[in-house]
Amino acid sequence: MAPPHLQLLKSTYPWIITPLVVGAPMKLITGPAIAAAISCAGGIGFIGPLGDPRKLGDALYSAKQILDKSASSSSASSSLRLQHSSHILPVGVGFQTWDGDLSAAAEAIGVHCPAAAWLFAPRHGQSELDSWAQRIREVSPNTQIWMQIGSVEDALKAAQSDQAPDVLVVQGQDAGGHGLSRGAGIVTLLPEVADALEVSEKGASIPLIAAGGIVDGRGMTAALALGASGIAMGTRFLASEEAQITRGYQDTVIKGSDGGQKTVKTQLYNHLRGTMNWPAGYEARGLLNRSWVDHENGMSFEENRMLYGEAIKKGDEGWGEEGRLATYAGTAVGLIKEVKGAGEIVRTTRTQTERVTSLISKM
Repeated sequence: MAPPHLQLLKSTYPWIITPLVVGAPMKLITGPAIAAAISCAGGIGFIGPLGDPRKLGDALYSAKQILDKSASSSSASSSLRLQHSSHILPVGVGFQTWDGDLSAAAEAIGVHCPAAAWLFAPRHGQSELDSWAQRIREVSPNTQIWMQIGSVEDALKAAQSDQAPDVLVVQGQDAGGHGLSRGAGIVTLLPEVADALEVSEKGASIPLIAAGGIVDGRGMTAALALGASGIAMGTRFLASEEAQITRGYQDTVIKGSDGGQKTVKTQLYNHLRGTMNWPAGYEARGLLNRSWVDHENGMSFEENRMLYGEAIKKGDEGWGEEGRLATYAGTAVGLIKEVKGAGEIVRTTRTQTERVTSLISKM
């Protein structure tokens, strides 16, 4: 029999196939196509934050159309078809709450009833997450609330709140893109969070999803051993056919290596892109390039920003180690060697996990 946390996930999301692979919501990159592809493969796909929050309803409708088409094909699982017909859309949506539009989000969620809402990066702490969770639950009681945390303290605050999450995403420091400036890797963070929740008055029943530095079945096996009920991958899905990403960005990810040395957590790339007001305590991990090297060598921000603007005009040539454009990616970037369909990535990761688990059992 599956562990209680996993039983809970399987009953809530009956289309999933374990071990569970989740597609993390990446702003502007994970749209309806990739979210639907991941869910159709037995995972849970999330649509990332949009440039215009008012278009969330359109994105969810597009996902529904893709899922309708998949459900009518012979390759679609009967469980996915059943879940889609039970008035919940088998994809999730992600929100950076600090700059999100709760009214627009609630309107779209109330109409389309996605399976989950992933909340992240509040400017005003747990109270902000609670406000979002309460409103979403009011308009769509069947939409599960996921909260992303990067510390034991934040995990306990979330679990003990009046709007405790249905799922906690535990993000380690190896993650690409935005996360806490300071923190631990998933190898120590996840089991400490699990232990803390186990002895707390609330939280022991909340499933944990591991994120940060996981791109294949080896990482997934480790995460499951640490106590995760599944994994979330972001960087791996940058190299997917369905990702809304430029060729230059994607090629740079494929060529990346030695991520512990060749990525950095900083606000520089945010600022060069014109985003100046991320909440205190957050930074974004990206690959080193000329923008970073020149910054380290003393170039003024004004000159760096001017050169960044010129690089944008170069299109795909603006990316790469000698380019200047922000390439958010995690430390596991060197393990990614090719572009695949998102569904294939999900299935391959599960297969690798089963193979590694089998080998370990024979040791």
